[in-house]
Amino acid sequence: MPAIAYLECSRCHAHVSSETPQTLCPVCPTQPVGSLYVRYDFSSLIGSSPEDVIVRGWAAHPSPGMWRYRAVLPDVEPVTLGEGWTPMLKSKRYSGVYLKEEGANPTGSFKARGLALAVTMAQHYGLRKLAVPSAGNAAGALAAYAAAAGIEAHIFMPRDAPFANYVEAVAYGANVTLVDGLISDCGRIVAERKAAEGWFDVSTLKEPFRVEGKKTMGFELVEQLGWEYPDAVFYPTGGGVGLIGMWKAFAELEELGWLRAGKRPKMIAVQAAGCAPVARAYEAGEGASRMWENASTFASGLRVPKPYGDAIMLEILRESKGISLAVTDEVILASILDWARNEGIFLSPEGAAATAAYDQLIANGFLRAADRVVIFNTGAGLKYTDVTAEAMGLKRPLAGVSS
Repeated sequence: MPAIAYLECSRCHAHVSSETPQTLCPVCPTQPVGSLYVRYDFSSLIGSSPEDVIVRGWAAHPSPGMWRYRAVLPDVEPVTLGEGWTPMLKSKRYSGVYLKEEGANPTGSFKARGLALAVTMAQHYGLRKLAVPSAGNAAGALAAYAAAAGIEAHIFMPRDAPFANYVEAVAYGANVTLVDGLISDCGRIVAERKAAEGWFDVSTLKEPFRVEGKKTMGFELVEQLGWEYPDAVFYPTGGGVGLIGMWKAFAELEELGWLRAGKRPKMIAVQAAGCAPVARAYEAGEGASRMWENASTFASGLRVPKPYGDAIMLEILRESKGISLAVTDEVILASILDWARNEGIFLSPEGAAATAAYDQLIANGFLRAADRVVIFNTGAGLKYTDVTAEAMGLKRPLAGVSS
């Protein structure tokens, strides 16, 4: 298996050793400090077919899900709960639409991929205490994988996050603190306390390996489409690790010779109208976002007022000739009900933001109905029953009263 050659700063491009655990670039002269990417020596794989590499890897290390791509992941023993290799569902109504159902992951969301890799590497490095701010689903994922690895998890999440996220984190035995504020307030608390508490911070883009877990979505969607790119990828964007990870995957696929360069999909970053810093920055032609004031949306995963990787995302959107757009909570709810009643799929609010954005981009001519697109449903809709019911005005019927 290819070894990690080095970690590379996304901003100053300095090379950093992966022999010891790293967070952000230790030498970066810029502010904010750059995130670190994992770089591999792929020379031993050049010329091999993807099928041969995956089959050989499976034979040597049989494991489920995203670990079929062990050849392009760190060479360590995984902490796994079966994450990855989620279904690619073809829409019944839209001939070019495929829905990537990330709700099928352990803990019910795409966060399982990134936290599986982060916890795997934490175990490899001998780390014993991990901390994360979370808008919801990352909390449950870290709690689950930390429990599987026997590592302490310290989680900070907004008090009004979906109740399922709180319940699962507590059930897994994590140390959970509810915060009267947003994920940005949770992140500030982690940053202020981590040194004194001995926590290793696994926040979005503040360690190198959550991106590695999320990049498997890029490998998967290409393999599931017959080793071809789609025309566009719709990604609900809060912190944006998945979008960044998939773009990294596409570069690695081309470096390996598994796909032709120059045919990458348009990347579509979808946000909620009540919290749309990336969409606003994209529309204004800016290189980074500004803090979104009074962020509010029931799509809790999109309620990230200032994502750390905003500059990276904006660069990807422009390079791919993609776009970022925002949709209202009313439109999100309508798309949840539309897909539930006409496709039999209960979308998360974040996933429904993406399906609603597809409708808008078809209507305004940015995409054609014949274009082949992949839309990510980043979590199971059932994890959001409390906030979705509230958005619907739905309450539990009283005993003896028919609904």
